Amino acid sequence: MRRRFWLLFGFFLLWGSIILGRLFYWQILMSEKLVAAEVKQTLKVKQHHIPRGEIFADDGAPLVLNQNYYDLYLWQPVLDVSRKRLVDVLGRIIFPSSEDLGKREDWKKQTLTLLEDKERKWLCLYQGLEEKKAEKIEGLGVKGLSLELRWGRFYPEGSSSAHLLGFLGRDQKGREKGYFGLEGFYDSLLKGTSWRTVEKNSWSGRFSEFWEKKSKIKKDLVLFLDRTVQFIAEEELEKGIEKYKAKSGWVVILNPYNGGVLAMAALPKYDPATYYQWDEKLFVNPVVSTSFEPGSIMKPLIAAAALEEKVIDLESQCPVCDGPVRIGEHQIRTWNNQYHPHSTIKEIIQHSDNVGMVWVGKELGKEKLLAYLKRYGFGEKTGIDLEGEATLPLKKKNAWYPIDLATVTFGQGIAVTPIQMITSFAPLANGGVWFRPRVVKKIKVGQREANTQPFSRRVLSKETVEEMKEILVNAVDLGIAKRVRIPEYSIAGKSGTAQIPIKGHYDEEKTIASYIGFAPADKPRFVMLVSLREPQSSPWGAATAAPVWFAIAKRLLFYYGVPPDR
Repeated sequence: MRRRFWLLFGFFLLWGSIILGRLFYWQILMSEKLVAAEVKQTLKVKQHHIPRGEIFADDGAPLVLNQNYYDLYLWQPVLDVSRKRLVDVLGRIIFPSSEDLGKREDWKKQTLTLLEDKERKWLCLYQGLEEKKAEKIEGLGVKGLSLELRWGRFYPEGSSSAHLLGFLGRDQKGREKGYFGLEGFYDSLLKGTSWRTVEKNSWSGRFSEFWEKKSKIKKDLVLFLDRTVQFIAEEELEKGIEKYKAKSGWVVILNPYNGGVLAMAALPKYDPATYYQWDEKLFVNPVVSTSFEPGSIMKPLIAAAALEEKVIDLESQCPVCDGPVRIGEHQIRTWNNQYHPHSTIKEIIQHSDNVGMVWVGKELGKEKLLAYLKRYGFGEKTGIDLEGEATLPLKKKNAWYPIDLATVTFGQGIAVTPIQMITSFAPLANGGVWFRPRVVKKIKVGQREANTQPFSRRVLSKETVEEMKEILVNAVDLGIAKRVRIPEYSIAGKSGTAQIPIKGHYDEEKTIASYIGFAPADKPRFVMLVSLREPQSSPWGAATAAPVWFAIAKRLLFYYGVPPDR
């Protein structure tokens, strides 16, 4: 009896141990995997898109808005009406205006050709229908017709600021993606996505909503851009390109005190709403993505470096300005073969004297000259918040030969982007501080706003800047572009002309003509760069870019309500 008791006791003890062991295994060792398996069986996560962030000008006016569009599809097997009759009715809805009669007829021919192929059961008849047209089509009640909602972009200002804004396209997988400009740079911020989690009943297989979480909410961009300033820049640039028969051109206008982009125009341009109809080459923003040799607009920066280092002063006289100067096998002349012995730095800038600038560069020396090029920001990206900014590294120190050090003083032999050039020039307007250029002023998240933070560094002393203002005002009043100045205002500026390098040599006929400056000189409201590529009427910046610059400046001074200071 006792033996039977102990056998039963041992059996139950062993069985209990096995059960406890298995419970320990499932509940402790395998708990995480089991929970994950349970979640996988009972939960399903669905991904949905919320509207893409929109873009606004500084005054709150919309530049880029979301708009519902519909794509029209047809499932041929269930179509129960005449194909010809259907296409005729749809054509009148899609192209209602008599002005679009040609487009309507073209679409009808193409669509009827598609419908003749009976093997193609699923067809896309039209993409990008407005909501009202989609409602009319849905009201037809035709079997087989279906409408698919998708997000699109609407541009209240049309093609204005196209290079600045970029466009919304699709990647290789058909997903929405921003390209170029702000759309490209801020793509991950602008696109929003929400997740909805639903529960699955293990017995019935039905789903019932129990929890929702939004991982992102719509984020909008508010720019420094002033629509009026942008309009003026684009209008005057277009006039200038037509008048001087230039191949292309650009205008950049900055707030010198924070680097904010007030306007950025480039021609020729494209329409971001119909980007797919334009040549891809037009998508590239030349202000940030292309390089050019600046020519004489570089001279004030080299002069400022020499004054800052005190290797010259306002009274120093050029000892070699009485004729051409030879550097090795090369002879450097003035642009007009006129020479001005014993010129001061003010007169060198006034006459745009290449020989005088070679002397200034020699006084500055190789080490300091290269150091100031880097200090101004050449050789690296500015960091502007636009997609596609080009990287243009400076040559290594040991690759700078005497002729390179000479020509860089008057803006040849160095490649820069327009945004680099105006950003490096802005310290002459604001007291000597380099600001990283910015397009976006603040980011709106729901009801909250967050200002973007400026980055700055001092590159010149206030004393040097005041001396340079005096020099640049003199250049406007007495320099080679004095005929187009605005006499009632003190304005600081400089023209420049650079030959275009082609296959290792400079083209004698093709130039990039530029003018850079700020106004008014004492308390600048803006700093601006205007460049024209290959103007045909005259190759010189003073004769082409300068008139465009002053035409814009005159309208801006009126717009800002700046009273004459003379």
